[in-house]
This record gives sequence, C-alpha cells and structure tokens, in this order.
Amino acid sequence: MEAVRRRLRIFLALFLLVASIGTIGFMNLENLSFAEAFYYNIVTMSTVGYGDIHPTNPASRMFAILLIVMGGATFLGVIANGTELLLVRREEQGRIRKVNMVLGVFFSEVGDRLLVLLSGCDDSIETVREHLLVKAQWKHEDFARTLKKMKNHHFKIDHEQADLQSLHDFLLTKRSFLVSLLENPVLIEQEGFSELLLAVFHLADELGCRQSIANLPATDMKHLSGDMNRVYQKLVEQWLVYLQHLKEQYPYLFSLAIRKNPFDPDASPVVTQ
Repeated sequence: MEAVRRRLRIFLALFLLVASIGTIGFMNLENLSFAEAFYYNIVTMSTVGYGDIHPTNPASRMFAILLIVMGGATFLGVIANGTELLLVRREEQGRIRKVNMVLGVFFSEVGDRLLVLLSGCDDSIETVREHLLVKAQWKHEDFARTLKKMKNHHFKIDHEQADLQSLHDFLLTKRSFLVSLLENPVLIEQEGFSELLLAVFHLADELGCRQSIANLPATDMKHLSGDMNRVYQKLVEQWLVYLQHLKEQYPYLFSLAIRKNPFDPDASPVVTQ
C-alpha cells in the first residue's frame, strides 16, 4: 500500500505543477484572468474541449498540445493510483478482519486459559494488574499507553509456582488446533500473532517431548521458564491488540471479553449492572 501512496503523491504533485504552469501560461498567452485561465487550463488538460474557448495564436496552440500530453498523463495517473489505493485499502481491511477472526478463535480456545495459567505464577503480576483491567470506556490512547507499558515490562515466571502438568495437559489437548492455525495463510499478514503462535507451539513441543515433567533439574526448569516468559510477553501484547480491535469494531464482543478478563480475579461473564 505504501508504494501506491507514494505513486499517488507523485502524480498529485505533478498534476498540481502542470495545472499551475498551465494557468499562468494561459494568463500570459491569452491575456485571461486567473479564473478564466484556470478554466481554460482544466478544459485543456482533461481534453474535454467544450468549444467555448480555443487557442487564438500559435504559441497558445503549442502550449495547449504540451498541456494535453502532460496534463492528461498526470490526471490519469491520479485517477488510476487513487482507485488502486481504495481497492488495496479495502483488501487490506478484509485481511485484517480475517486475522482478527482467527485471533478471536485463538483466545477463546487457547489464549485466555494460557493467560490465567501464566499470570498465576507471575511474581510481578500485581505491579501491572491494574493496567490490564481494561474498562468499557477505554479509548485508542488508553490501549496504546498500556501496550507500550507491557512492551517495556519484563514478565517473570516463577517456575517453582508454575503448574507444568496443567500447562502440559492443556497444550497437549490443543496441539491439533495450534497446528491448524500455523497452516492458516492469513497469519502471514500479522507478524506479531505469527510469532506468538510459534512461541506457543514451541512451548507445547518442549513440554510434550519430555517423558516426564516431574522432578526436572533446575537448569531445565530455567530453560522452560524462558519459553513461558516468551509466550507470556507476546500473549499479553496480542491480547491488548485484539481487545482494541473489538472495542473499535465489535462492541458486543468487547463487552464479553472484558467481563472475562483473565487478569481480573473477580471476572465473571454474568452481567450484574
């Protein structure tokens, strides 16, 4: 899309430049007022030719020919690139909707439960919990500010508190689901979500390939903590991105999502007020 925008800006600049030169040229060559010269110029550039005006001397005729060639090309360039930009934008919006649909399925099936499991063994959760209690009145600025805080915050999983067995069992039941998401072509459009999925799948693979996750050595627990922290960080960021999308596009889904907030110990889907 950026390439289309760049071309459109170039053609717009050229069109305005040619229009300015044409107007000034006809003011001098045909001794016209600004309004008359501007009209004269637009009629010439668009090759409409209403018949009410025409060049009255050889210099004006040569100038008009130059304007028809240059003006017509720049005018068509503006129209073509403007139309392409609208089509590309509509296509991109369609892709974004599909990605967010996949995000919704992911959080319903895996993400929300993972947030509960991981936040339950996060030593630092109390320092950021209040920032993650998303409210119905949040605006774009609130989401942007919180997302920035979370990107700068270092989540730290306490592996001694982590229920690896529950995490292992849960991810094992969702393995086929995660694989199907990795095969979804729309995820190529969302780098952050793709990285999250790979991190989750890697954690599931790490836990699944061990014969037993009981009595693991400290070095291995430290390694698994790193994998869990990676998932946790990316999960929180994508959760905020997803909630912002729901807030802006689907208020009824947003309402349910904040009532189920995995960081709110009093969360309940039941509407009480």
